[in-house]
Amino acid sequence: MKPPPLNSTDKDLVIATLMTRIGVLSAENARLSALVAELQAKLSQPPKGPDNSSTPPSRGQKGSGSSKAKAKAKPHPGAHRLLHPNPTREWDILAKTCGCGADVSGVEQEARETYDCVEIPKIEPDVTRVTLRGGVCPCCEKRFKATPPEGYEPGSPFRPNLRAFVFYLRAVQCIPMARLKDVLFDLLGLEISEGALVNILRAGEPAFAAQVSRIKAMLFASTAIASDETGLRVGKASWWLWVFHHGLSAVFVAHPNRSRAVVEEFLGDWRPDYWISDRYAAQLNWALRDHQICLAHFIRDVQYAIDCGDAVFAPKLLRLLKHACGIGARREALADSTLRSHQAKLDNRLDDLLALKPTHKAGKDLQGTVKGIRRHLFVFVTRRDLTATNNGSERAIRPCTVYRKVTNGFRSEWAARLYANIRSAVETGRRRAVRAIDAIRLTLEGIPIPIPP
Repeated sequence: MKPPPLNSTDKDLVIATLMTRIGVLSAENARLSALVAELQAKLSQPPKGPDNSSTPPSRGQKGSGSSKAKAKAKPHPGAHRLLHPNPTREWDILAKTCGCGADVSGVEQEARETYDCVEIPKIEPDVTRVTLRGGVCPCCEKRFKATPPEGYEPGSPFRPNLRAFVFYLRAVQCIPMARLKDVLFDLLGLEISEGALVNILRAGEPAFAAQVSRIKAMLFASTAIASDETGLRVGKASWWLWVFHHGLSAVFVAHPNRSRAVVEEFLGDWRPDYWISDRYAAQLNWALRDHQICLAHFIRDVQYAIDCGDAVFAPKLLRLLKHACGIGARREALADSTLRSHQAKLDNRLDDLLALKPTHKAGKDLQGTVKGIRRHLFVFVTRRDLTATNNGSERAIRPCTVYRKVTNGFRSEWAARLYANIRSAVETGRRRAVRAIDAIRLTLEGIPIPIPP
């Protein structure tokens, strides 16, 4: 059965409805077409990897190698283990007979061969049982008890060296708590519960907080500072582990934010003269005089512009930045006047590059970026206490990244903050030629980490 015919009014209404729908669909089609074009443009760009971006090497795509075995390398001169500087004991043995059987005990002899025999003695817990005797005083009829020896007072049965090993194995060697319990039993013959291990760590919080305060005070006595951050997992939340360092001092901060508020909270009212970091906004504009951006990071951004197809600006800028890094590498052998001359030449060459007219979008974008940061590119050339890159921060924070991947983070906030303080003591000790275990021992004893002469 056919529908009834439409009158003119109904036809106009249907036409208007269809035209409205066509307009909506046309707008949607235009939006989707623009989105497709944008996605196609992104697909046409080269992929970002460790060589042309801040992508860590662990996330880079490794090429397939040949199945053939590598050719044998050219042999190098032989080497041997160096003799220990402080042997426990020494045996100076004289020969009694020659190979022919003759008696040589009276012959003057010299050292013909010297070597070390290294062994670790069997480790067993050293347990001291303390019994405090007492009784009833015949004079006042009150009960009395013997005074415990110094260092052996009642309380935790675990002595300082054992506590230091717990901190070392947990924070430096990345051993989870359950495995740490097994390690202490298997290697030291010590039975200890996970709860006792947690109590040892919590009891050390004040000592490490005090050590960090001393390190921070020394860091604030310098004129420059460098910083970086990495991810951290605390419970089910994403946190950040920051590092602030310069010279012989380094301070780590565990914080739930990655914003400028973290830096402001750490610095307080103090501001350094110079700052080294990458171009992350939260780390910029804190120095009183100038900021040095990390050229290693920026060189990778320049390489990405080259990979995108810019052949006018980026290649020449890459050569200029590498030349500047080369000057920084040999800076110790150059006079101050020579460094000022190099800096002027670098600025002049950069002016020439900024006068170029790149045709590729990547080159234009890179040129705009350089115009905004050019005053922060070559600060290090004449400032000997600054570096061209932020590699010092990268090296300081790398063990923390390894710890995160091995342990998968922390269950509680106090543990994350304690770890940051432990890393502060250990990293500062490394810079001052103090072993990690010794830095932990000194911290637990309330002694500042010494500065090398």
